[in-house]
Amino acid sequence: MFFDTHAHYDDEQFDADRFEVLASLPEKGVELILNPACDMISSRQVLSFTERFSHVYGAVGVHPQAAADYKPENIAELRKLAENRKIKAIGEIGLDYHYDENSPRQAQRECLEPQLCLAEELGLPVIFHDREATADALDAISRHPSLRGVMHCFSGSWETAKTVLDAGWYISFTGAVTFKNARKAPEVVSKMPIDRLMLETDSPYMAPVPYRGRRCDSSYLPYIAEKIAEIRGMTTEEVAAVTLENGKRFFGI
Repeated sequence: MFFDTHAHYDDEQFDADRFEVLASLPEKGVELILNPACDMISSRQVLSFTERFSHVYGAVGVHPQAAADYKPENIAELRKLAENRKIKAIGEIGLDYHYDENSPRQAQRECLEPQLCLAEELGLPVIFHDREATADALDAISRHPSLRGVMHCFSGSWETAKTVLDAGWYISFTGAVTFKNARKAPEVVSKMPIDRLMLETDSPYMAPVPYRGRRCDSSYLPYIAEKIAEIRGMTTEEVAAVTLENGKRFFGI
């Protein structure tokens, strides 16, 4: 059985069949799903998914690409939403400097800091997005040494991974680890402690080979596990079992 620790079923690509897909996943070997939010609207929507399906858990937060719409008063609502027993993290939050049209960098930092503080206050982990903002991301993490977190969809260097791991954080991998051009992720997979590794699809994005380019869902997790098993000299079943337990431990499920 698998744990998809990061999947966006609130995305519009699932509008036509969202609930059918979610209902079908346990019979496909997916025991648990964690659906992080990206803004205030999806934070409310995610909560409704967790109430409808016993195998779905959630996280609430404002993604850096939505940082321009963040308002200080949003923290009070996020705090209230996070009181629900099936909300297990603050996320997806972080920094994304990749696109010029993204929210201004200063707005992203001003959105991130209060959410890190909220996670500390509530004793919840964070789901962290870092894209071409590693120096500022690591600086933010260093200011909150008691905070637990996972660096999601990791594609950085072993040096960055080691800094994150030394802080007690986890690292999760998507279907990108199966891509032919993947270089850094396989190295990190091979070197990092197995008890800090988690699986995710980042659905509907990042579908693994041989389905690259298609809409992704949690049923594709075995392809990611198979690649990680190959890298680490394990069986796919062993990777599924250990990452399931890692995810349950990290999110307190």
